[in-house]
Amino acid sequence: MSSQDHLFANPLPAGLGTLAMACFGFGALLTGKVSHDITPILAVWLVGGFFVQIVVAVIEFRDKNLPGANVFLMFSCIFMLTGALSFSAKYYLHQAGMPYDAAIEGWLWLAITLWFFMMLPCFLKSPKILFIIGVLICIALPCIVALDFGIVAGRATIAKIGGYSLFITGILAIYLAGAISINTHFGKQILPTTAPIVQ
Repeated sequence: MSSQDHLFANPLPAGLGTLAMACFGFGALLTGKVSHDITPILAVWLVGGFFVQIVVAVIEFRDKNLPGANVFLMFSCIFMLTGALSFSAKYYLHQAGMPYDAAIEGWLWLAITLWFFMMLPCFLKSPKILFIIGVLICIALPCIVALDFGIVAGRATIAKIGGYSLFITGILAIYLAGAISINTHFGKQILPTTAPIVQ
């Protein structure tokens, strides 16, 4: 069986759908459209996203898609599961009146941000929309890092830049998920997915 043979259907639409869900949730939080009181509910949704994205990662590893598999593995574990646990811990510590210093998350997100920057060139061989999604995530991640480090000057602007980058990411992820599913189902291009930047 060659590396082009697939045992499963393309899992990317499901992975993109949960990415969009997480982006909308984080975006709503960063832009102040919801209060931090929603974090336990967001955490539950992120746990659901974890299960979807871990399955996507496993299938992508099986299909030897190294960049996609690694990104979905990291997204499932860091954005989804760790995000859910972190939101929950901070919420309940805050509710209990217990002190905590979330600045460590700035350092942790910084490592993930630098890792994702290194992965981004791999997506030059993917549809342009997927590369643009990666670029938008590369805008949002440093905003999250800055906020976790407790930067005060321009905090509202940084949060809005990060939040709206995530909203646009989510919209593009939904479009791409739909395009892949519809085009595959009908066996022809109905919605354009854009050619890769590098062939």
